[in-house]
Amino acid sequence: MTTIAIYDPALCCSTGVCGPEVDPKLVTFAAAVKWLQENGVAVTRHNLAQDPAAFVTNATVKTALTEKGADALPLILVNDRVVASGTYPSGADLAAAAGLAPGFAASTTTTEAESSGCCGGDDDATPGEGCCGGEGEEKSAGGCCGGADSATAQGSKRCCS
Repeated sequence: MTTIAIYDPALCCSTGVCGPEVDPKLVTFAAAVKWLQENGVAVTRHNLAQDPAAFVTNATVKTALTEKGADALPLILVNDRVVASGTYPSGADLAAAAGLAPGFAASTTTTEAESSGCCGGDDDATPGEGCCGGEGEEKSAGGCCGGADSATAQGSKRCCS
């Protein structure tokens, strides 16, 4: 079985697809990862902000960080071999590295990927939609709906407004 290990820079959530301004590259990459998982590839993601131990316990990642610093991230390993460093590969490139036909590009669109974010991709999210729950429910303590850096703290209508 093909395995892919993704070592992301510090992101606001596990995929980076949250908050008031989502990087389109992260949306596309998250969709590619989902497609790979649906096609039998074992994918693990490690976010520097949430799982720093993973970055020092893997010798390849530790060496890359020692040599290049944060510029080495994201670092993508396929079967323990570096296939990308410092940038997210395209879905087709990731599929090829995993030994799959690049059907990803034809089967997934940015719109589908955006709808799977923590806020449901809806710029006009209201309580009860996306990541916040309904009337009387607590907002989540972290991610796009909680904490001082949350979308609502920044005045966005993306979450919990």
